[in-house]
Amino acid sequence: MTPQDLSHAIEAVELCLDFARPADGQLSAFFRHYPKLGGRERAFVAETVYGVLRRLRTLEFLASGDSGRAPTPRRLVLAWLARFGGHNLRELEPLVGKHRAELEWLRGVKGAGLGALSEAQRLDLPDWLHERLAALYGDALPGLMEALNAPAPLDLRINPAKLTREAALAALTRDGLAAAPTPWSPLGLRMQGKPVLQKHPLFLDGSLEVQDEGSQILGQLLAPRRGEMVCDFCAGAGGKTLLLGALMRGTGRLYAFDVSEKRLARLKPRLARSGLSNVQAQVIANERDTRVKRLAGKFDRVLVDAPCSGLGTLRRNPDLKWRQSPESVAELVEKQQAILASASRLVKPGGRLVYATCSLLTEENEAVVDAFLASHPEFHLLPAGEVLAAQRIDLQMGDYLRLDPARHGTDGFFAAVLDRTAA
Repeated sequence: MTPQDLSHAIEAVELCLDFARPADGQLSAFFRHYPKLGGRERAFVAETVYGVLRRLRTLEFLASGDSGRAPTPRRLVLAWLARFGGHNLRELEPLVGKHRAELEWLRGVKGAGLGALSEAQRLDLPDWLHERLAALYGDALPGLMEALNAPAPLDLRINPAKLTREAALAALTRDGLAAAPTPWSPLGLRMQGKPVLQKHPLFLDGSLEVQDEGSQILGQLLAPRRGEMVCDFCAGAGGKTLLLGALMRGTGRLYAFDVSEKRLARLKPRLARSGLSNVQAQVIANERDTRVKRLAGKFDRVLVDAPCSGLGTLRRNPDLKWRQSPESVAELVEKQQAILASASRLVKPGGRLVYATCSLLTEENEAVVDAFLASHPEFHLLPAGEVLAAQRIDLQMGDYLRLDPARHGTDGFFAAVLDRTAA
């Protein structure tokens, strides 16, 4: 680590603390501005940015001391390096140079007690979010936040049309890459470390895709069959679309809808690699698009992975806890209710609708489903645990799927299986 590395990290942190855009987008723009940064430098900057975002409230306390003033990005970065980044004072001394007072301050940061902090501060949550999560998780909240404040592992999904999980493991092992089967998803692999796989032959030929195990389990809940007509209603970049197509073994018809042409465009090269020929990707204006109306009552299975607060993905997107608010969540709930109601019209009698989010909040999850069922008596809730058991997935669940990194090692996910009564 050099003074130049520190300077780059401070600049990137300052950029991301604006919270005007997602942190990953801000970091991408930062790296485009410094194209000559090497892999080591980029990794240091990214690790520092995400480290500061994860522990922001604790760092604000450590970096401001008794001054009462908002700490500078420099102080936040140095406090993270000293307290959480695993760097000792001897390593940090060359970075502060002649600023001896700063070195003494860092010595205090390393030994400072945190007893004066509220639980919301210690868990690095905004007060409003701490209040809601504490009501939901109680004494389990500190363990959940410890897991959410840690980096996520790298999960992969095999393409069963191209190889088995055992064959993929053997190939990765031959290449010196350590991996193990995921505990729940029958198609998943969890890598040891974070190897770069974009140029690996199994990635280039569509045999492997990067996908969190929790996301893979959503496809197992929908459980599409060969020859069926299936819709991924909020397809995004198509990770779950590819999973559904794989489960259908390339048969039937699979529609991928999304309101973002840019997101759907990212599906195209992935689709080409996958070898699937049954996918139709279509940009829609909104959930009331005429193309959606024309297909009413025609689908066997519909997946709604709804736009949400994303608070279950804090391992990957720690900025979301600072970018979301009670007002933004309320707006999302209205959108979720409208999308679920519209998507339900696609489902034919006897068909299945799965509503899912990567949120931890009840108002985006159970409350949306309860409101939907109250106004749509033709649908009924099928216990998620029963559906998983039918797929031979030994994951103990009740009525709903609720995953979190502390208990399951996945991102935070919620899902409800809603079957439409047969005519």
